[in-house]
This record gives sequence, structure tokens and C-alpha cells, in this order.
Amino acid sequence: MSSDNKFDVIVIGGGPGGYVAAIRCAQLGLKTACVDDFTGKDNKASLGGTCLNVGCIPSKALLESSHHYEQLNHGLENHGIKVSDVTIDVPAMIKNKDDIVGRLTDGISGLFKANKITSFHGHGKLLAGKEVEITSNKNKITSISSESIILATGSRPIDMPCAPIDNKNIVDSSGALDFDKTPKKLGVIGAGVIGLELGSVWSRLGADVVLLEAQDTFLPVADSKIAAEAKRQLRKQGLDIKMSARVTKAVSKGKKVTVNYEDSSGEHSITLDKLIVSVGRRPNTDNLFAPEAPIELDERGFIEVDELWQTNHPGVYAIGDLIRGPMLAHKASEEGVAVAEVIYGEKPELNYNVIPSVIYTRPEIAWVGQTEQQLKAVGEKIKIGIFPFAASGRAQALGDTSGMVKMISSEQTDQILGVHIIGPQASELLAEAVLAMEYSASTEDLALTIHAHPTLSEAMHEAALAVDKRALHIPNK
Repeated sequence: MSSDNKFDVIVIGGGPGGYVAAIRCAQLGLKTACVDDFTGKDNKASLGGTCLNVGCIPSKALLESSHHYEQLNHGLENHGIKVSDVTIDVPAMIKNKDDIVGRLTDGISGLFKANKITSFHGHGKLLAGKEVEITSNKNKITSISSESIILATGSRPIDMPCAPIDNKNIVDSSGALDFDKTPKKLGVIGAGVIGLELGSVWSRLGADVVLLEAQDTFLPVADSKIAAEAKRQLRKQGLDIKMSARVTKAVSKGKKVTVNYEDSSGEHSITLDKLIVSVGRRPNTDNLFAPEAPIELDERGFIEVDELWQTNHPGVYAIGDLIRGPMLAHKASEEGVAVAEVIYGEKPELNYNVIPSVIYTRPEIAWVGQTEQQLKAVGEKIKIGIFPFAASGRAQALGDTSGMVKMISSEQTDQILGVHIIGPQASELLAEAVLAMEYSASTEDLALTIHAHPTLSEAMHEAALAVDKRALHIPNK
């Protein structure tokens, strides 16, 4: 094998874990290659993985566009602004989303060039002897090698045999980003993060949306008080959320979809224009390694790694959605940085206890740390402070007063154990909580921190005060 095909590090996967890992490796002076097979709408290589191309970024673009449309129709009267004859140009909205994606993917390509990273477009497969076989779309095969290999191929939607994707009437989360018009009746299987966000987009644009969730608990990963408020707010907006609703069959015929489901009251059938299947994701390990280079998987199909993200093959690492933990882009990126530094000989650390989570509905839902139910389940003695946005002057001025900040600390030490927010700009407010918890701050630390007035961040300050029944702008109970 020529020296041109030998690298210090090979990264398989160009998503938020893979491309960040490649950039950090290159910054450390390692000769780096990145192999990625994602193809964009123009049938060209498109770095950024699911997150940038058909996930995080495009969904947030559509959420923002649909929010503007909804505000023009329903949210400006109290400000004395009257608007009439508002229309939505769905193809123009989709084009804006695609343009944003294009600029960002081009940006990653530019970063690769600036950092002298060699990019291969094709499917990468790990072979024995630290070799990687690359098969292009034209079935051209290239082999490259390295002593260190990072697996970062992410995840893909879980299929439902009872609701086969036809990319016409029944689509997955990617297909739901490219409707050419607003469906009159839209169904979503799954009321998790992705289902709620996509359902919100099309509901704001005028679709009659029904979400069919098989579980009997709404958003079980969130704090129960926050989840209850979220369900109340989303139903108030018009989302028809059906719990304990198990889909048994979905049939696409003509321009309609017939969905059969069961719940506690019996069997039901509904007819829809579109159906989105959004029941979770699974690690993308298909054809990732050859039989002679087996990588150990756990019972759920995730790659087994040690505390330094190394697989059972020395020098082969795995990150992001391929390994256990929340399937979040920022988790994958930080793991990518950490593994690059491990390969370089450093000793990085990641605090998995303070990984933030966000659902970009309106109101936004965001949290970090443990929930009240988790802490009580292990017998932890806790203190809780809650501050509603209805008591925030800035929220009142914004006309967006739904939700609250809930802060949980240790009764013994006052260390912050969890912060849970539902309300305006929750995703941005959460950063203060993440930083505080990273430094093992107490609620007293936040209570002593001066927050600008009037700001939404004052809700964090008041929630910290409320933990010890010292809130200034609500009655203390």
C-alpha cells in the first residue's frame, strides 16, 4: 500500500461526531482521512451526517419558519399588530431549509481543506489489519490503512414492519422534511422528540395532526412535571396526542394512508394524507466491519467500548450513536474530540452527568441532570424550586409566558442535581445550568449571581432562590 493510502487516523462517518473528530485529529498534527457515504439531493457528497442534512439543522429551520407563520396568524394581536391574508409557500420554505443545509455542508468541506483532511466519498468497511475498504457509488473500491480508526457512522430510523416506508404517503423523519404542501390530515407514529418537533411544524402550517404513542407515559425521559405541562401546552395548540395507542397496520393506497391502531378503548382506524414513522433510531452498523474483523456489540446492537471509547480491537474506537448513551449530536462531537486526544496521547474526560437535552417545540423543553422521579427512586433527599415564566417581566413583554424553571438540589449539600425548563428560549437558558453543574455549583451560587433585568435568565435566579423559599417575585410555599 502506497504512503498516500496510509494515515495516522481514519474516521468512518462524517456526521457531528466524525467530522469533529477528524478536525481535532488534524489540529493535533495527525494525518487524517474521513470516509463518508452520505449523498445530498444533488447526488453529491454532503458532509455533516444525518444531523446537518436531514435532522437537527433542517428540522430547526422548518420549526422557525412555521413559528413565524403561526405568529403572523395568531400571535401578534396583543402587540397591536394586525396582519391579514397571510399565506405559506411550502416549496419556498423547503428551499430555504435546503439552502441553510447547503451552506453548512459546504462549510465543513472548507474546514476539511483548511485542516488538510483527506475526504473519501463512499461506504467504509473495517477490514482485518487496520485496513478500511471504501466502496464508491460507482462500485470503485479503494483501500486505506491506519493504526487508529474511529467508527462514527451514527444511527438511522427504526423500521416498523406494520408501517412500511414508501417515501410517498408513509415517510420517515427525513421524508417529513420535504413535503411539497401541507397535508390536511397528518399522522405521526411516536410522540418522542422527533415526532413532537415534526408534528409541530406541520400543525402550525395548518395540518390536522394526530400523534400515536404506544407508551402510556408521555415523555418519560423528561421530568414528570415538565412533561405534564408540555402535554397540556401541545394539546392546547391542537396536537391530538393519543397515548397507549399501538399501531397494528398502515396501508398506503392512492393518495391516502389507512392506519389501524389499538388503545384501551379498543380497535380504531383513521385515514390520513401522510404518515410519519418516528419510533426511534438504531446504531448504523450494517456492513461496517468484515467477518474477519468482528467488533463486539451489546444485546441492543450498540458497539461495546471501554472508558476510553476503544472497542475490543486495540486502536479501533467508536463514538456517538454507535455506543450507549443519548443519541445527541453534541454528545457525539465531544466524544469525537476526546477520542482524537486519546489517540494523540492525552487524557481527556467527559462528564456524562451534564449532557443537555432539548426538544425544540413551542414552548421549548430542555433539561440537564436527573429528574425528580429518578432522584426519589434512589432515595435521594432533595429540595425543589420552581419559578413560572408568568411571573417574568421579560416573558410578559414577549407575550410568551407558558412554562417554568424547575431546579433540584441536594438537601444535604445544596449541589444542583437537575434543572428542567419548559418555556421561551429554554434551549439557551439551559446553558447556565450546564455550566453551573459542570462546576458542581449549588443553588446558593446561582442565587448570589447577579442576573440582568429584565431577562428570561432571571427565571433561573428565582428558581434557585425558590429552592430555599426565598423567591422574590412569587409567593413562597
